[in-house]
Amino acid sequence: MQKKNILAFVVIALISFVVIFAVISSTNSNDDTAVMTEDQANKKLAKYLNKIDVSNIPARKANVELEETDLKEELPDISKYPLSVEGNADIVIEIFSSPEKAGEGSDSWLSTMAKEFNKQDNKVDGKTVAISVRSIASGLGTDYIISGKYLPDAFTPSNDLWGKIIEAEGADISLVTDRMVGNVAGVLLTKSVVNDITKNYGEVNMKTITQATADNRIAMGYTNPLSSSAGMNFLLSTLNAYDSSDILSETAIEGFQQFQINIPFVAYTTLQMRESAKSGSLTGMIIEYQLYKNDTDLRTQYEFIPYGVRHDNPLYAIGKLSKDKKEAMDLFVSYCETKESQELATKYGFNGMDDYKSSFPEYDGSTIISAQKLWKENKDSGRSITAVFVADVSGSMSGEPLNQLKTSLINGSKYINNENSIGLVSYDSKVYVNLPIAKFDLNQRSLFTGAVTDLQEGGATASFDALTVALNMLLEEKAKNPDTKLMLFLLSDGETNSGLSMKKITGILKTYKIPVYTIGYNADIEALETISSINEAASINADSDDVVYKLKNLFDAQM
Repeated sequence: MQKKNILAFVVIALISFVVIFAVISSTNSNDDTAVMTEDQANKKLAKYLNKIDVSNIPARKANVELEETDLKEELPDISKYPLSVEGNADIVIEIFSSPEKAGEGSDSWLSTMAKEFNKQDNKVDGKTVAISVRSIASGLGTDYIISGKYLPDAFTPSNDLWGKIIEAEGADISLVTDRMVGNVAGVLLTKSVVNDITKNYGEVNMKTITQATADNRIAMGYTNPLSSSAGMNFLLSTLNAYDSSDILSETAIEGFQQFQINIPFVAYTTLQMRESAKSGSLTGMIIEYQLYKNDTDLRTQYEFIPYGVRHDNPLYAIGKLSKDKKEAMDLFVSYCETKESQELATKYGFNGMDDYKSSFPEYDGSTIISAQKLWKENKDSGRSITAVFVADVSGSMSGEPLNQLKTSLINGSKYINNENSIGLVSYDSKVYVNLPIAKFDLNQRSLFTGAVTDLQEGGATASFDALTVALNMLLEEKAKNPDTKLMLFLLSDGETNSGLSMKKITGILKTYKIPVYTIGYNADIEALETISSINEAASINADSDDVVYKLKNLFDAQM
């Protein structure tokens, strides 16, 4: 009798397990936001496609401007980057400053110095003196100065590499001081990666980090070396790791190409890179020590390995300054060098790792510029990129937003590499394939320009229907070219009021790991950021003044 009871209990338990497992499996299979098998994703995609109204629009050829947009023209008006401190005196020195010194909170050291300095009765030859500070990324500030679009009196980038570039480009620049506050760039590695490198390669340094990345032992992320101080420093450090005698040699290039194959992506911004690290996509990334020291989560999860040149925030005078302005600047530098000023800098995370010294040779500006060009030509390391642009032409985009979209997309497309494959989809309540995917040669560029020019606004907004169609186009291309890297670009105001919901296609996007870069025009940026966050892509808030420059930087990083 007892055996029968035990047997019955076992049977009931097994039946319960099977039922529960079936329920869980059914629940998971119906969760559109979860990662699924490719077979499940394909079935869902086919199901959705059957319900979407798609039309093919024949593209016409249009004239293509082969010359890149003039840097001076593509830069936005300087008012897009307002002063963080505005001085008011007989003599005012305006300083371009990298954001980690001219932002808010612990990133506000230089702004604080300027405000305190301006409260004092500083004078030169009886004239009052004040400091204005404009927070601007080092690469962007360099572009303003090189182009001559806007010239400050002084510039303090994160490191001296930018000063060498400006000098090589022929702009008038002179060093005032080689250090305002101390800082260091570093690679952040998870504890497990540090242990792995130590076990398999010995010492943890740039040479072993680059080798471990090339061997696919690190999922490394870094920022665009055309615009980021840490990114440019990292590029030079990587090339130096492969050939310290000549970073432009064939040995260095071949090593970099092998290294780059296993880079998941080059981040458009540090924020984008950090979000990828939070999600577990990255086990290594680059950052400055000041930010690392101020972030408890980073210090808990990662070890900091310094690399490259120091980031000691030099100060340069721009152009031929008057005698009064030179004296005024010297007064401010002296104020920033006082014990109290440097103690505040230390409190804000600067002046750490002062014992670190660069083992770099001194690279001149022309070598640095050549290294940037080398990166642009080799960053894809033989991998083709296939992308579809998805353009919102619904009623809410009528007028200026759609005009901005057209202009920025045509001008921005000049920065897309010829070896990439590009397609175009547009949508209102319906979806239109304006240009099937093809290699972005002169013929495809001409068709792309014509297709974008002919976009016309319509009615409702079926954003996720359009993304579904574009996603299917990418997968069909992937079947023909398995090694290609897939991307989606959604250009929209962020509104969706028709067709599929984001929830329906989230799981499919996660399954295929296809990033959706979003560019918003008078947009609900939060909605677009949510779409981009599915696979850690960047989201850009665009407008008529600076969208081309932003797209250039995005395409430089990704395409």
